[in-house]
Amino acid sequence: MGTVANATHREPWNKGKIVGQKAPFKLKDIWALRVRFQMENRVRELALFNIGIDSKLRGCDLVALKVRDVCHGDQVASRAVVMQHKTQRPVQFEITPAARDAVQRWIKTAGLKSDEFLFPSRIQDSPHLGTRQYARILEG
Repeated sequence: MGTVANATHREPWNKGKIVGQKAPFKLKDIWALRVRFQMENRVRELALFNIGIDSKLRGCDLVALKVRDVCHGDQVASRAVVMQHKTQRPVQFEITPAARDAVQRWIKTAGLKSDEFLFPSRIQDSPHLGTRQYARILEG
């Protein structure tokens, strides 16, 4: 009888695993990533990371940013207001000087115009970077 009970008992898929929301980046991790991106001259990733940290936007809102959302003329603004896709509420955030420099370098390097997406996709079918690609960049 004991063997039948053991055969029907299944272990939960998440037993012993950490589930739920991921812990936020620690300050030393943020600076380590910034330094690594700078040393490897990864301009797009540095701009994406800095804007993501400053804005605290969801990935879908972050990848859908347009150049005009963060720039006034040819200068990156110190503040930006973006409409969130999920909640349809405006979110205002400050862009730090380090993030402004990184975004300015990215716009200049990529040759982006004001009506283009800030992080365009390299795939022709998609207008901007996808959320999965954004997640892969962060994981990498």
